[in-house]
Amino acid sequence: MKKNIALDIFDENGASLGKKRFYTTLDNKESINKWIKRYDDKKNFKAGLLDTRGNDFQNQQYINIKSQDFIITAHSTGFYLTHYNLIPMAVYFSVRHCIKATWINDRDQFLAPNKKWEKDIEFHSDCLIFMLFHGQNRITAKDGTNHFIPFSEKDIDAAEAFESHFMQDFLQGKIKPDSKSTDSKSLFKDELDFIPTKPLIFSDEAKEVLQAGKEIFKHYHEQTRDSKDYNPNAALYDIKAHFQGFNDKGKMNPPQKAQDETYKERLGTLNYTLKNLAKKIEIKVYEYGFLLP
Repeated sequence: MKKNIALDIFDENGASLGKKRFYTTLDNKESINKWIKRYDDKKNFKAGLLDTRGNDFQNQQYINIKSQDFIITAHSTGFYLTHYNLIPMAVYFSVRHCIKATWINDRDQFLAPNKKWEKDIEFHSDCLIFMLFHGQNRITAKDGTNHFIPFSEKDIDAAEAFESHFMQDFLQGKIKPDSKSTDSKSLFKDELDFIPTKPLIFSDEAKEVLQAGKEIFKHYHEQTRDSKDYNPNAALYDIKAHFQGFNDKGKMNPPQKAQDETYKERLGTLNYTLKNLAKKIEIKVYEYGFLLP
C-alpha cells in the first residue's frame, strides 16, 4: 500500500493551486496532543495555562495561553505552565500557530516530533518569544497576577514595581528549581532539563520581536502612567484592550479602531516581526517531524 498520494488542487474558478499530499499511515504515528501530555506538571508553581484541542489546523483558533486563575476541569483540554515545562509548551504553541490555517491544510495532522528539537536551544527561545507576543496570548492581569512580562520595570519605564518577575527571571536564567520538588528529568522521564541556567540567547528574528514588543509596552506606560486606569502589571492583552477597546458584544475591537496612531504603528511592526519569526519556526516544524511534508 502506498504511504502517501499527491493530488492536484484547484480554486473555485478552476485555477491550479499545485499539488496536495495525503498520507495513509498516520494511524501508526503518535499525535502532538499525546506527545505534549508527557510534559504535564500539576505539582509546581503555576504561571498560566495552555489550552489545547484537536491535532489539526481546524482547531488552531482554540490554542491559546491564559491566566492561571482559570481552572482546568474534566471537560477542558489544557496544561498548567510551570518553569519546568514552559519550553515544551511554548514549542507546542508555536508549532500550532506559525503556519496559517487554510482550507487546504485544514485536516493536516500535527504529530509527535523526533528527538532533534530537544537540543535546539535557539528553537526553544524562538518559540518562547513567539508565544509571548502572539495574538493568542490571552494572559491578563484582570484574572490574577501577570507572570508573563518579559521586561524589567526600567526596560519599559514602568511607574511601579511588577507583582511578578517570573518571565524576566526565566529569560535571564535566574529561576531556581524548588529543592523539595522533583527535577524535570525525573518529572518528565526525559534526558533534558528545560529550565535555563544562563540568559537565553535569541536569534535576530526573536530579538526584533522583543524590541517591537518592548516599544508597545513602553508606549502604554508613557501614555497611562498618570491615569486612574494605569496598571503597571498590564499584559500584552491588557495593552491591546486599552487602545482598541471592546464592542457592545464584549469582543475586542480590531486594531484599526484604535485612536492612537503610534500604537497602531508599533503593533503593525510587532505583527511584521512575528511573521518573520513564524517563517523561521516553520522550517523546524517539518525538520523535526511535527508535520509531514
